[in-house]
Amino acid sequence: MTVRLRDVTLRDGLQLTGGMMPTDEKVRLVRELFAAGISDIEVGSMARPDLVPPLANTLEVVAQLTPEERERCWVWVATPRNVQRAVDAGVTRMQYCLSVSDAHNTANVGRTTEQSMAALPEALDIAGAAGAELQLCLATSFTCPFEGAVDPERTLALVRDPRAERCTDTVICDTLGQADPRTVSELVAAAAAARPGHGVVYHGHDTWGLGVANTLAAIDAGATMVDGALGGLGGCPFAPGAAGNTSTEDILFALKPDWLTPERFGDIVALGERVTSALGERSTSRSAAGARSTAKAFEWVIPD
Repeated sequence: MTVRLRDVTLRDGLQLTGGMMPTDEKVRLVRELFAAGISDIEVGSMARPDLVPPLANTLEVVAQLTPEERERCWVWVATPRNVQRAVDAGVTRMQYCLSVSDAHNTANVGRTTEQSMAALPEALDIAGAAGAELQLCLATSFTCPFEGAVDPERTLALVRDPRAERCTDTVICDTLGQADPRTVSELVAAAAAARPGHGVVYHGHDTWGLGVANTLAAIDAGATMVDGALGGLGGCPFAPGAAGNTSTEDILFALKPDWLTPERFGDIVALGERVTSALGERSTSRSAAGARSTAKAFEWVIPD
């Protein structure tokens, strides 16, 4: 089975940073990631720009991409209006995001989980009319910062909900990075079994140091796509205590897909270093640090 890695630096990776990335720099990063071998990129969000300023130029980024590039790019949406604005701008792939827990969904998008699900059919109609793909993205699939542990059956009930049938994939999110490999494996496997023929995406954070382990467990359980961010950037504004995303560099080093050579890995490490430095953020990628070590006999170490 071929697993795709989606880099989410330009959405989840940026939304908590204090620094801003100009449109031209975002477009440049998209193209450099594609050139390095990354197959899918989340380029931004339709969230209100006053609430998430680093993502305010998302549609400007989309406008500079070619139609071929847009086919490999994703945008975060939370309402039918978000979907309409995105498809009008030429977006063809979107994540319709809601939280399994009502408290987090209310804090994040201003409505209950049921209200978000009730609006999903309209969002799917808009996407379908435009020939666009819509994933169902389930934040707080494991734990909620306000409600604590989330019963897996609450997550699976949303996966099985008939209103989500036309979604192409289900994104299972460890929003707080509090899951462990066993619980990730069980929930991803159950989500895959609940919707045969549909893909499962795993989105993890590295708060408790299990980001890579959880990602590998998700793949073993049937995930067809996994998310990561350069330098481990990211986090949710409404998830207190959560660390950044699982590092793209660390996931790639663990998986070593056929296309990844030491040279390409070095290019991706350099991109992560450039982005984190420009934003004034600290990279948490262990693989990026290892690539700069003095163990020069190891082929994955970047030569001087």
